Amino acid sequence: MSEASHPSDHPPAEAAAAPHRARAVVFEAPERLALQDVSLIAPGPGDVVVDIAFSGISTGTERLLWKGTMPPFPGLAYPLVPGYESVGQVVAAGAESGRQEGETVFVPGARCYQEVSGLFGGAASQLVVAGERVIPMPEGLGERGVLLALAATAWHAVAEAPPDLVVGHGVLGRLIARIGVLQGHPPTVWETNQDRRAGAQGYPVVDPDSDERRDYTRICDVSGDAGLLDTLIGRLAHGGEVVLAGFYSERLSFAFPSAFMREARLRVAAEWQRKDLEAVTAQIESGALSLDGLITHCLDAAEAASAYRIAFGDPDCLKMVLDWRNSG
Repeated sequence: MSEASHPSDHPPAEAAAAPHRARAVVFEAPERLALQDVSLIAPGPGDVVVDIAFSGISTGTERLLWKGTMPPFPGLAYPLVPGYESVGQVVAAGAESGRQEGETVFVPGARCYQEVSGLFGGAASQLVVAGERVIPMPEGLGERGVLLALAATAWHAVAEAPPDLVVGHGVLGRLIARIGVLQGHPPTVWETNQDRRAGAQGYPVVDPDSDERRDYTRICDVSGDAGLLDTLIGRLAHGGEVVLAGFYSERLSFAFPSAFMREARLRVAAEWQRKDLEAVTAQIESGALSLDGLITHCLDAAEAASAYRIAFGDPDCLKMVLDWRNSG
């Protein structure tokens, strides 16, 4: 999840007139997607208008919105515009926005629509958003800039206490592992899908069944699998910790005796904060943290319906990006 989970750009009462319109991905209802023209609220003096070049598809929160299985969440209502991983260029900057026209920025979602809900509101050709919410992007990132939210999520979860074991070798798992390598603490990574074990950069990726270790100090789970807790607790050293960094739509539970004997700790890594985004952006800008090799698919926004099917259904798709540059 991201800071965009609690958008506060504008209360609905300010959405009276809309000189701007945009093309947007709209989930009309669970498993019903359309690319529609939508009206945007009028920007105020603290806002920027951003022409979006790329937006990412989240296989965590957006999959839940697509399936209709997202737990009750502030602002959840269909029809809605999903997405909180957008990058683009500022084309208008209010006098109090703190930004300048021509800047390339990361936008962690927006709530700028008149007819539809914005949860999280980033999958559109143009956005109106408070200038204080956008982050100037390092030069030359291009479509890789959509990964800043996931990188900030990874940083928030483990920057102060890197894990010995990461469960899942998707994009978030890879970023957490890369941060561990950056900190001189490369973790072991579990991955059940043999094809996804490739692409490691300085850390081992193994089948969980081949790993006999049962003294991990800190395990970070990014799988989103609510049924794994007993297994993970059973792999901890005494006083060890399980960090839940995925998003879980089902109730979590575990058997108490094993956790009791280990004096196990359980920590939920919640939303990233702006300081996490700024910290990880600095690491990327310095070249210390690489975002290479994480985006596997990119389709024109006009092919959004196909893009979402691939993102949610193709195991070879690590990260799908929508290209809005020809959306008009």
